[in-house]
Amino acid sequence: MSDAVERAQAAVAEMDITEGVAELEGTSGRVEVDDKRMINCRADLNQLVPFKYDWAWQKYLDGCANHWMPQEVNMNADLALWKKADGLTDDERRIVKRNLGFFSTADSLVANNLVLAIYRLITNPECRQYILRQSFEEAIHTHAYQYCIESLGMDEGEIFNMYQEIPSVAKKAQWGIQYTRELSDPEFTTGTVETDKALLENLIAFYCVLEGIFFYCGFTQILSMGRRNKMTGVAEQFQYILRDESMHVNFGVDVINQIKLENPHLWDQQMRDKATQMILEGTELEIQYARDTMPRGVLGMNAPMMEEYLQFIANRRLAQLGLPEQFKGVNNPFPWMSEIMDLRKEKNFFETRVTEYQVGGALSWE
Repeated sequence: MSDAVERAQAAVAEMDITEGVAELEGTSGRVEVDDKRMINCRADLNQLVPFKYDWAWQKYLDGCANHWMPQEVNMNADLALWKKADGLTDDERRIVKRNLGFFSTADSLVANNLVLAIYRLITNPECRQYILRQSFEEAIHTHAYQYCIESLGMDEGEIFNMYQEIPSVAKKAQWGIQYTRELSDPEFTTGTVETDKALLENLIAFYCVLEGIFFYCGFTQILSMGRRNKMTGVAEQFQYILRDESMHVNFGVDVINQIKLENPHLWDQQMRDKATQMILEGTELEIQYARDTMPRGVLGMNAPMMEEYLQFIANRRLAQLGLPEQFKGVNNPFPWMSEIMDLRKEKNFFETRVTEYQVGGALSWE
């Protein structure tokens, strides 16, 4: 037996697991359900069960059941239409390019926030399990946009740099980044009212605005193209992504409301006003994006219709957080979207048979 083997055996024999466990998570002993908390919890984060938030685990299972990959979608018809001189109008081409430009970097922004900030600061293992799943889904979404861009032979430099070069796209990205900077610092920790509120603002920014408002103009536009038998491959990718994003929003709202429940002192008037302002700012940015992408009527919609729709969505986001609606008398001007995008159906999204899919499935555009 070599000296190296003997040293290894001696080191293992001398290990003190008590000290290791305590250092690992700052605690020892078995975890009870009541020990678990959404933030600032000292219970062992490696011990998944017993579950406290069954809804988080169920969302993880639902996400896994609905796994998909971009290459499963045939893009040949899209390529033929895109290359055809009169296949799409200039306005329709503008919509496709703008949306691929925004989304190709937006999901990376969301993923970076999850990996570098949120996962570390949410102190509940079943929620972390879903965050891991969401992070992978964000990678799939970025992959899907890249797959669309590559399949259509687009100028990758033009598309992937829109978040820096096109004002309506850049403003949305910049708005999200401001809520990431502080939390992305490895030295940032929660535990004070100020830092806990910073985390709460980040969650509202990313779940209620970036994923809960910023995506809806583009999704409406692309899904409308799919309904007209145009760019059906891109539309199918977007509908798969929409399914995931709806789950992300629901999960994020549940996390935010659970933090409010466990830490009512954080949800003071100042924080409620801030949350309302964030959602209103996000809505205005998305309205500006709608005006940029639709300078004229196209695909059975126009910018004023989209403005009302976005205000309708904003009211839903505010209501989900227990905040007063800010836009009186607005409705959903796109009733055809009720089965796939109507926010009133998000809670039961996986029960709607029209857009139901499982692993390896394909959407139908009937």
